[in-house]
Amino acid sequence: MSIGAIDTGRIEAMVAQLRAAAAAASPAAEPAQQAKAAGSVDFASALKSSLDQVNQTQSQAQALARRFETGDTTVSLSDAMIALQKSSISFQQTVQVRNKLVEAYQNIMNMGV
Repeated sequence: MSIGAIDTGRIEAMVAQLRAAAAAASPAAEPAQQAKAAGSVDFASALKSSLDQVNQTQSQAQALARRFETGDTTVSLSDAMIALQKSSISFQQTVQVRNKLVEAYQNIMNMGV
């Protein structure tokens, strides 16, 4: 693969990953399975895991960009840009989840008893 070339195999693999994630998150699963899965993980560990994953994505993207900047021929521009966009989207998603949590907290605090 040359620098700047788009590898369609990686794009297809990413699309397959997105489809698998969407299928796993679909509400078609049985309610008993959803309740069991929800009960087995507490909120704090799920939040920490999610934040760690975002941090790891950002670190990997920065490392790829640094390798491309230093002239590493094994890293293409498209790989670096895709990784940076994935990390940006992950961060934006995290910020939106935080905003929704703060909004829910404020709504709960404003409720009359």
